[in-house]
Amino acid sequence: MKRQKRDRFQRAYLHGYKAGVSGRSRDDCPSQEINLREYWMSGWREGRGDQWSGMTGVSGIHKNPMVI
Repeated sequence: MKRQKRDRFQRAYLHGYKAGVSGRSRDDCPSQEINLREYWMSGWREGRGDQWSGMTGVSGIHKNPMVI
């Protein structure tokens, strides 16, 4: 049975979140398409906020379990 592909925007958000939590720069956004870039940046902003709040590693698992 085929697996349903995830939404491109959801994937962009999750990749941006991972980049933000890991402390990468927002200039590392891989997409030049404006809509995907918006979702990536939204995830990046939330990830950076979580990093600054100390929700990294095990303490951040409860925040967003899909990211692991």
